[in-house]
Amino acid sequence: MSLSSRTAGLAAAGFLSLVAAPAAAQATDCSALARTTLTGAHIVSAVPVAAGGLEGAASAIAPDLAQRVASMPAFCRVKATATPTSDSQIGIEIWLPLQKWNGRLLGTGNGGGAGQIAYEMGMIEGLKRGFAVANTDMGTAPDINGTIGHPERWIDFGHRATHEMTRVAKTMVSAYYEVASFRSYFEGCSTGGQQALSAAQRYPSDYDGILAGDTGNNRTHSASYFLWNYAALNASPLAKLSVGQWSVVSRAVLASCASKDGGAPGDTFLTDPRRCSFDPATLPVCRTGTSADTCVTAPQVATLRRLYAGPTNPRTGERIYAGLTLGSEDQPLGPVMQGDPKTWPDQQFYPFRWTLGSAFEASRFNFDSDLDRVDAQLASTLNANAADLTDFARRGGKLMLYTGLADPAVPFAEVVNYYERVGRSADGSDQDFARLFLVPGMGHCFGGPGVTDIGQPFTTAVPPARENDALMTLVAWTEDGKPPAMLIARKPAGNGQPAKERPICAYPALPEYRRGDTSKRSSFTCVPHARGVDQRPAGRYLN
Repeated sequence: MSLSSRTAGLAAAGFLSLVAAPAAAQATDCSALARTTLTGAHIVSAVPVAAGGLEGAASAIAPDLAQRVASMPAFCRVKATATPTSDSQIGIEIWLPLQKWNGRLLGTGNGGGAGQIAYEMGMIEGLKRGFAVANTDMGTAPDINGTIGHPERWIDFGHRATHEMTRVAKTMVSAYYEVASFRSYFEGCSTGGQQALSAAQRYPSDYDGILAGDTGNNRTHSASYFLWNYAALNASPLAKLSVGQWSVVSRAVLASCASKDGGAPGDTFLTDPRRCSFDPATLPVCRTGTSADTCVTAPQVATLRRLYAGPTNPRTGERIYAGLTLGSEDQPLGPVMQGDPKTWPDQQFYPFRWTLGSAFEASRFNFDSDLDRVDAQLASTLNANAADLTDFARRGGKLMLYTGLADPAVPFAEVVNYYERVGRSADGSDQDFARLFLVPGMGHCFGGPGVTDIGQPFTTAVPPARENDALMTLVAWTEDGKPPAMLIARKPAGNGQPAKERPICAYPALPEYRRGDTSKRSSFTCVPHARGVDQRPAGRYLN
């Protein structure tokens, strides 16, 4: 039994009164953590950081990092390295609030191939909520492509680094606050979603509640989806669409289907892509021998059909992974990026390089025999496809899944498929421990044209109320026992549009427009839609 599992009977307010400690005493104790002895790990440093004192460089996904850091409270910053094997070098950071700790630990996920601590993916806003927070570079620093020939580090990336982070973080929390028990939560999206589901499946006692978004848990096959799309987009110079042509495609999809699937008038996104039957053949066709941003050619229509269809085994016809979601075509991490030979292979093709080495060529990959080789070596390490979460549920664990309905990187069909399999495995009792929220108009993890801010990782502010905050909704569900039926997403004013709110509904419901101001939550109601999706991977690709 984990330390956190012994706190089920403690009311949150009473527990906080037990663990609160004077700020001065905690600051003094911070440096003492550096002398903590750990098995299979060591503390690199432990230093107090003044409020707003952390230095952080802006990045493409966090251009406002300096502003976010400036409003952080004071904390004890612990750096550690875990070495569960002689070839492992797992970087870990733990931040411990000097004041107003809320009595909980929050593990946070990473993104892509990791390789560095991800401050912007939940740590900053987690600390602001009062959590002790932790993150790991997943053992792939400085670059996941440098781990070829290091199978122990593949295991670290697949699941072990997250468990080691959790183990070390729990030890630090116990030592610093002098407590024997506390609640533990995890939140992550994309790769962080893989980490989240790996924890629930492989280490069910690590966390009491898990928030998992746009989950990259079927890792070898999500990589196959990226490779399938890359190969289609680079099959010939005539196959690839320009940025302008992708805008034409996106506008045509919306003109065909937006606001006809329960959405509001003027929506620039789909509420339920399953209700869209867009045919690429209806796009304006360029004259023979010409190409322009306002039309598409016959080879480009063939590319579109291949991307929407998704990867299949060329010998058996079995589905490997879902295809590109209608309405996601022009979103970040979409086909424009997925077809870029300068960046995409180094970001996404490491599983194939690990397995096939120098023999790997994207254009020659066999989605039958080569994929079997990849799966034989990596599926048991990287993939988190197990649907039986009995051990996690039995100890009171709660799982909240969410995903964007305009995500081009992890098609929402994959997340729905996993959730449905969890429900079947639990004989319908998923109502007790798991919930899925589909977010119309959300791209990969956050943003997009919809109303999508629910305080999830990658967002830049702590929401004003629990109903706007997926993480704190999960906390309330875990500790109070009432499953959530909806969240209220927000979108700030901008581009001549007012601030907006819209309900995000527990699956299978979606928010449908009824009447009134489309910026108001009261103009929408949660209406059950059909369960399931048409594109379901074959069993051999759920390994």
